[in-house]
This record gives sequence, C-alpha cells and structure tokens, in this order.
Amino acid sequence: MKPPAAGRGKEEWRASVLNDISMMSAFATPQRPADARLEKFAAGDLAAFESIFREYQGEVYRCIVRIVRDSAAAEDLTLETFWRIWRARARFDPHRSFGAWAKRIASNLALDSLKHQKGSVGAGPLAGTGRAEARPPHEMPADPAMSREIREKIQSAFGQLPAKLQVAATLALIEEDPYDQIAEALGISVNGVKSRVFRAVRMLRKKLTRMGIEP
Repeated sequence: MKPPAAGRGKEEWRASVLNDISMMSAFATPQRPADARLEKFAAGDLAAFESIFREYQGEVYRCIVRIVRDSAAAEDLTLETFWRIWRARARFDPHRSFGAWAKRIASNLALDSLKHQKGSVGAGPLAGTGRAEARPPHEMPADPAMSREIREKIQSAFGQLPAKLQVAATLALIEEDPYDQIAEALGISVNGVKSRVFRAVRMLRKKLTRMGIEP
C-alpha cells in the first residue's frame, strides 16, 4: 500500500486504497457459509438434528455397509453413529463439512465392529459389492474358474489381515472406490490409503504362497 503522492489529496488516496481492498476481497476465497441447521444442531436443537439425520442417514449407511459387508449390522451402526454425533454436537464446527465428519465417525465405528468380528469369527469381508444387499462377511463372490477349496483359502488368508488393511483393500480393490473418497471416509491421507492397500496385497500374496496358491 503506497502513501499518498505529493500533491494528491488525502481523500483521493483513501478512496483509491478502499477500491484496492474491495478488488482484493472479490478474489479472496470465502469461508464456507454455515448451514443454519448445522448451527442450530451444534447448539442442541433436536429438530435440526432430526432434519440432518433424514438427509444424511443413507450416505452414512452406505459408508458403513461397504466396510462391514452386512446390511443388518450396518443399520445398527448407522443408528449408533448418529447417537454419537448427537452427543458430540458441541464439538462440531458448523462451517465444516457435516458429511465428512459423519463418515469419519461411521468409519471408525465400522472398523471397530470389524475388529470385534475378526476376534469372534475370524473371517474377512471379501464378499459381494455391498451396494445393495450385502452378503455375509465370510462369503466370497463365486467364480466358475475357481474351486471351492481355493476360495476358502483366499477367504481365510484375507480374514487374517489386520482390520485396517482389510477395509482399505475392500474399498479400493473390490468396491473400486476412488482413493480420495476412501481417504475421506477413513480419516487418513490418500498416500495412507495407498500404503494400506499395498501392504494388504503384499501380505495376502505371502499368505497364499504359504498355502500353496500362486497369486
């Protein structure tokens, strides 16, 4: 910002500066405007929360069912997600994306559920697409060229992977979701997703080799 030149009136200089500021503001990146419902929700308005629930419940359910591969479990976890969202309302910033925040909570819940499932059942989520009616977590899509014995071995090997690697591999390789969407859902970077998928594939190859199956 230059000082007024010699012979230039103060008011003229002031008007010029204000004009420059106005032009710079026009090119500045504005802050995300807050949704009035989100502000009310953060303040504890139950009606606003119910409206948000109706809008986002389908999106949250789809996020969960792709991970747990079980529609009934996904319905329960969807309700649990929104219960936790309501309890955490005071910590939510209305200027941020509600969908991204909700999916992160949902993904953490789904991942915890998958870890518990691994501990009690020991099976992985190598199943169907999960976009409609999800198959049981232990069931793998039938392949006419693959014997039942080989399918069972692959399922067993996949089920032995750490839960975080299972989820990343399922979303990236089976669901074929974009890496940026997976990263947003899991609350990690795109490079973090790539690393988990790489580690999952490498571990799976080693396990299959030990089982006598050449990947």
